[in-house]
Amino acid sequence: MNIRQEWLERMLKIVTPVMDALYAGKLKATMPLEFHEARKGFAPLEAFGRSMLGFSAWLEVPEESLDAEERELQKIWKEKTAVCLKNCADPTSPDFMNFTTGGQPLVDTAFLAHALVRAPKFTASLPEETKKLLADAFRSSRGQVPVKTNWILFTAMVEAGLYLLGEDYDQMRIIYAIWYFQDWYKGDGVYGDGEMYHWDYYNSFVIQPMLTDLVLLFGDVLKEAEKVKDVTLERAARYASELERMISPEGTYPVIGRSICYRFGMFQMLSQAALEHMLEEQVSPASVRCGLTAAIRNVMSAPDMFDANGFLQPGVYGLQPELAESYINIGSLYLCSAVFLPLGLAPQDPFWADADEDWTGKKVWSGGHITIDHAID
Repeated sequence: MNIRQEWLERMLKIVTPVMDALYAGKLKATMPLEFHEARKGFAPLEAFGRSMLGFSAWLEVPEESLDAEERELQKIWKEKTAVCLKNCADPTSPDFMNFTTGGQPLVDTAFLAHALVRAPKFTASLPEETKKLLADAFRSSRGQVPVKTNWILFTAMVEAGLYLLGEDYDQMRIIYAIWYFQDWYKGDGVYGDGEMYHWDYYNSFVIQPMLTDLVLLFGDVLKEAEKVKDVTLERAARYASELERMISPEGTYPVIGRSICYRFGMFQMLSQAALEHMLEEQVSPASVRCGLTAAIRNVMSAPDMFDANGFLQPGVYGLQPELAESYINIGSLYLCSAVFLPLGLAPQDPFWADADEDWTGKKVWSGGHITIDHAID
């Protein structure tokens, strides 16, 4: 098995229980809801939106670039995903999801919208009825008011989803999110989560990936996005380099801050920088592939990462429920799918095709030579 096949199998191992249940209209009936039961009303949308966050990029790979086996697999999953999208947004479906009640649905409506932004051709191919259902669901989340943190990006990303679906959208929700984060920039590729800096991975869980895709999507549409596009991408690339240096020689990483149960989802911005060919010059795609592969293998080697039915369990390495904050349920954990974004690159891309190369942490601690680190303003 080559590394790409390994990544694909591991991603599908994570998302398949969610996607298959939703495809059958049985996600609410079958997914575990006992963990932090007070959050069970949010769990299905969390599980699906976050599964799609990393999964959708693979649907965008041109089929002619894939071998016959992967091409057929992608075809099957495109068909299944289209049904899942309809089922989540159709009020007559047993799996119609909560897009309106409580604050949390805004978060995962945004993650689902972000997934569509990452797969624009696939989204354009959806049946018109499904697009209309999704647009109605996205609009219904507008009644939720974000606090002045990374949440303002959720309102912006919902509007990006509506834009992608060919619907009217609120430009100001996008512009204000972009403006706020210019004020919250702390230097050296890092933003505050609001006015204060928090030592956690929210720059990778939410902030940098959403800002990056907002300025890429609207850079030629909104002058406010165009003005900050270059500097936003420069900061994102710098932050991706910082994440790459956090991978230890053994393929572990620092357990820092809240929401650590999102596991290797903390590498989202590094994976996205590889996907969008934004890596800094001194960070090679092959070294990122090898470093992320080591981290993925480490995390997934835990024997109790999944329950008996294949759903994720809370923890960093296996089942460690004490690490889950009160806002986390089983659905929340699927943000880990974001590490698999490079599967959206064709097999011929240097990320997959180049020879193995040690990542920074492994290279320097084996006596190898690396590029000296640098800060940016």
